[in-house]
Amino acid sequence: MSEHRVAIIGAGTSGVAAAVALADRGIESLLIDRADRIGSSWHSRYDRLRLNTGRQFSHLPHRRYPKGTPTFPTRAQVIAHLEQHARADGIGLRLECPVERLDRTDGHWRLTTADGAIDAVEVVVATGFDHEPFIPDWPGRLDWRGELVHSSRYRNPVQFEGERVLVVGAGCSGMEIAYDLATGGAAKVWLSARTPPNIMLRQGPGGIAGDFIATPLYHAPVRIADAIARFGRKASFGDLGEFGLPIPDEGAFARGARLGVPPAIVDRAVIAAVRDRSIEVVRGVESLDAQSVRLADGTRIDPAAIVCATGFRRELDKLVGHLGVLDERGWPHATGEKPAAERLRFIGFVPRPSQIGFASKQARRAARAIARELRSDESRP
Repeated sequence: MSEHRVAIIGAGTSGVAAAVALADRGIESLLIDRADRIGSSWHSRYDRLRLNTGRQFSHLPHRRYPKGTPTFPTRAQVIAHLEQHARADGIGLRLECPVERLDRTDGHWRLTTADGAIDAVEVVVATGFDHEPFIPDWPGRLDWRGELVHSSRYRNPVQFEGERVLVVGAGCSGMEIAYDLATGGAAKVWLSARTPPNIMLRQGPGGIAGDFIATPLYHAPVRIADAIARFGRKASFGDLGEFGLPIPDEGAFARGARLGVPPAIVDRAVIAAVRDRSIEVVRGVESLDAQSVRLADGTRIDPAAIVCATGFRRELDKLVGHLGVLDERGWPHATGEKPAAERLRFIGFVPRPSQIGFASKQARRAARAIARELRSDESRP
């Protein structure tokens, strides 16, 4: 058994943000992850991935990207950013160590892991949104003879050259992967959109990062924020209803607050590919058989491969479901500096643009609260 003042579960962007924020206050922490490398979800993403938000809003606490980094850092640049700062002094690192359960025991937290117990005075859970890839259990899925992969396993269009491909899910990843395939040699690309997404552009007028405009809207009433976003969408690229992507009745901010679903943030080139039907938008998937896919409108298509950009599951219930810290959706009922239970905090579970920057703000505030609690311990007789 090992003992630590602070244990952080998850070595992705939010976990590393928490570790460096604590290090800045002279507090050593143990950063734990089930994967064999830091930022594992970033390593597993598709080659052309870039941040949807600008670098000035997407860095770790007080640690900006190197001079010359583009406005939207690449996957490799984000990984390098995490690797550099996660291995700094004051941060312990334990990889390939899945945390199976968290319990309150004798005034401290006990983390049950495959490698034995870890005790900590304070715990930060930062396992994030991209925890367990999810593929719907469509009727006939086991009969399907073509290739079927989750978007977390998609790298580039090379293996799909000359093939007919269905991408399921019209969020950021789904739309970008569909564009990657359409411009990378696939013979045909369909994009299945069961629920039309709220779409925002990565870059606004004059090349300004879209989150420069979107982020302040999170401080406005939802009704006003949605009205501004809807006006911006119409002014930027109009209604895509005739191409299968109508403007949803529920706005981006209302849907985000209700379901935790972020808008689809894409480049103008993706919109152009939808308009010229290089990407053909179709209805949601209803079922599969050996060689075809039945859609919600009753039509059938015959892709050779299916890429499922159908999201992830947080799987927090296995770790902390018994502690009463999750709401009916399985989300933490408190995040950031506010503890969900005594000396237990969650960071990075609020979906929004500038996710890394927002998690970094949460991390700084949580580090301040943790430092205050630890000082209180030291002052006791």
